[in-house]
Amino acid sequence: MVYHYGTFVFNPDVTPATIDRCFAEMRGMVGKIPGLLSMQHGVYQSDEGLNDGFTHGFVMTFDSPKSRDEYLPHPEHERVKLVVVPNLARVMVFDFTV
Repeated sequence: MVYHYGTFVFNPDVTPATIDRCFAEMRGMVGKIPGLLSMQHGVYQSDEGLNDGFTHGFVMTFDSPKSRDEYLPHPEHERVKLVVVPNLARVMVFDFTV
């Protein structure tokens, strides 16, 4: 299993409705991209303060490293990136296998 974890900082002018649309588009990839089992997301909520300014995060679960690798150039992922990426000031992505 591969966890594909990411954090975002949205551009200052991005509305809550646009943020909701971005995550809806990302959730919509589940069932369209083989091996993408789930996607969760949320707003940073810790008092720890170690988020380095990142405000939102997501975790996608893939059934294998091969599925994750095939997701990266998948046309649906490329389409969703066209919706999400223009709204981002910063992004960080980190994958690990369990």
